[in-house]
Amino acid sequence: MQSIVHPIKIFAGTASRYMGEEICKDLGVELGKMNVQHFADGEFEVSFEETVRGCEVYLVQSTFPSCDNLMELLLMIDAAKRASAHSVIAVIPYFGWARQDRKDKPRVSIAAKLVADLLSAAGVNRVITMDLHADQIQGFFDVPVDHLYASSVFIPYIQSLKLEDMVIATPDVGGAKRANSYAKYLNVPLVLCHKQRAKANVVESMTVIGDVKDKNVILIDDMGDTGSKTRMLGATLNLGAEYTLPVYRKLTFGLLNTTRIQGKYTWTDFRLSANVAPAKCFDAGVNMSAGTFGIGFGWLLNLHVPGYNFFVGMDRTLGKVSKQFVPLNSNASVNLGMNILF
Repeated sequence: MQSIVHPIKIFAGTASRYMGEEICKDLGVELGKMNVQHFADGEFEVSFEETVRGCEVYLVQSTFPSCDNLMELLLMIDAAKRASAHSVIAVIPYFGWARQDRKDKPRVSIAAKLVADLLSAAGVNRVITMDLHADQIQGFFDVPVDHLYASSVFIPYIQSLKLEDMVIATPDVGGAKRANSYAKYLNVPLVLCHKQRAKANVVESMTVIGDVKDKNVILIDDMGDTGSKTRMLGATLNLGAEYTLPVYRKLTFGLLNTTRIQGKYTWTDFRLSANVAPAKCFDAGVNMSAGTFGIGFGWLLNLHVPGYNFFVGMDRTLGKVSKQFVPLNSNASVNLGMNILF
């Protein structure tokens, strides 16, 4: 029995036009002709300017906010299905709304699941995306999902840099699994950062778990926020000093001032720390901070044995204080863990 070969056609939405053109250039085919007509009230209409009947239609479109990008992809899928396409495959380089993948507090939506349902309802037959914010998002779909990873491109490039004393770092605990895969493949140490947020996109404090002194740090993350011009032009100013006790050189003191200049979200923090390393396999540190979000203190113990690193630490933020320096609110977190060095 002779199999039927369906022609392939590729179309690109407004948000991913350049990528669609590059894909077609690499495959040696022409990008499909599509028109998006906008109306005065903000509504828009998608139409294909060539036949797609009986074709395998690939639609390249990222769905990062605003909602227009997602809505445009839904209209593209619906138009292709109504034009009798044999199958519709959505290629989503950036899967938007992915950080809302669970109920982290009462009375909130799971936006990633809702987006998956919308794409399925529109009639998509398969989804191709990459570096999802959380792997479990694949399970939100009722159609096959091809989850690709950018590591196949980034790792060869990182290796080509031939950096000495390299470490892989992740800006939050949620990205530890992704960063660990890089660290394991490159056979370098992993550094974790524990963040406490005052509110969305505003980091109150950050604790680094691991050694980054005099290292070349490769920061691995899956999502970067951008917004107003003020936030895009934001800058961080770090001023610090370190003092080693002459009579006991294993004891060091540090003073660091961090100021984040970011419009109305500008904040500053002063941090005094003391670190001691009485043995090669053990070090400890304490710190105290005062800044925009209040005062706080913390400590960290590290035990190094061949192939392993054990750590335990605590951060306590006293928050705002009264004129008499009485804490008005506070919170604390304890971190306990182990790093395996490959």
